[in-house]
Amino acid sequence: MTIIPYIISHVQVPIIRTCAHPIPHFPTTPPKPTADKYRFQTYCSGHHQDRKMEAVDVVELRSQFLQVLRSRRSRDGAKIAVFAFKRRFPYPNWTDISSSFPLSVEPVKPVAEPLYQEIPRPRFSAAMESCPRANISDLKVRLHEENLYLTTEAGEQGRLPVLILSLTEDNPGKRPAVVFLHSTNKCKEWLRPLLEAYASRGYIAVAIDSRYHGERASSLTTYRDSLVSSWKKGDTMPFIFDTAWDLVKLADYLTQREDIDPDRIAITGESLGGMHAWFGAFADTRYSVVVPIIGVQGFRWAIDNDKWQARVDSIKAVFEEARIDLGKSAIDKEVVEKVWDRIAPGLASSFDSPYTIPIISPRPLLILNGAEDPRCPLAGLDTPMSRASKAYKEANCSHNLKLMAEPGIGHQMTSAMVKEASDWIDRFLKK
Repeated sequence: MTIIPYIISHVQVPIIRTCAHPIPHFPTTPPKPTADKYRFQTYCSGHHQDRKMEAVDVVELRSQFLQVLRSRRSRDGAKIAVFAFKRRFPYPNWTDISSSFPLSVEPVKPVAEPLYQEIPRPRFSAAMESCPRANISDLKVRLHEENLYLTTEAGEQGRLPVLILSLTEDNPGKRPAVVFLHSTNKCKEWLRPLLEAYASRGYIAVAIDSRYHGERASSLTTYRDSLVSSWKKGDTMPFIFDTAWDLVKLADYLTQREDIDPDRIAITGESLGGMHAWFGAFADTRYSVVVPIIGVQGFRWAIDNDKWQARVDSIKAVFEEARIDLGKSAIDKEVVEKVWDRIAPGLASSFDSPYTIPIISPRPLLILNGAEDPRCPLAGLDTPMSRASKAYKEANCSHNLKLMAEPGIGHQMTSAMVKEASDWIDRFLKK
């Protein structure tokens, strides 16, 4: 594994800290912004416009993102969110259009036949099986498994399936937890090798089905169909954002459990799961250690530098539908930008990695990528890492930030990445 040094942009970006304390942990669902905030200066550019200095208020940006997430909990809210976002108008009174969703918990039976939306069905992951585990001869016997549904909002997709594995202890107490997020077309059961490995080492290991996956899917095309529907109707955000909402509600649940230390909850994931980990941590500071694997990228950078093809190809159906609707003969930059703006408002602008990765500071953040990954080009991380390194330096915790890229590896999670993630989480969560 090679550590890729931070590539500092030719534009020096000052960061101004206006508070001596980190953003506080949310005790429950994130509250309205307080005066406890950071500010940092960033440059934004687009469509060959001159660069200009823009002050980004960290708490305000997080608040805006949470407002976007809440907006799609109602159809009227969705329309208002897109209208307000595109015109940079102040958001309306969200209590009028987005009701509170009380969390409920329902124990259920394990899934007998997990649904994978790919053929052939995946059977084995050498990378996950390589995850370090404690040498416990009767591990299978001592593992305690929980299957449950959390209600995160109204409607069918508001039922969040959760799988939890932990080690039965003679002297139970509060333990660290790790949330694992699967890649596209897979499900929480696919992550079981990681859950067992971390549980053997004393963690509460948690996995969920992301939106339109696993128990939240009904066919081999459920996720693909949801993306197309989002483009057509604009009433859901199946790509990243809706699952980010679930992760906020999941944090509500985990921090209330008597066996979990609320100050020691890590979040990690692969590919789509890596993006979920990134945005879950951006949205909610209760995720105290963050390890996105082959997930962090620059969406705006990819559009501006004509490097969007590999990411588009991973969910091509929605872009093809948009191409037809827009009267285009081929998918181009305009199609890509319009799709992102429609299905994930702000993904290629205000909520892109140059703005949201630095906000994770001062929490420990390890980004693991392949050096040759076409979906997450390293050059696209130039600006995000430059700004993040300054944010962590200003917080006097530069050691809490690391980007690692494995030479010769494309869009693939490897055993080396799994080991690095394990070591990083142990370093910060083990007492």
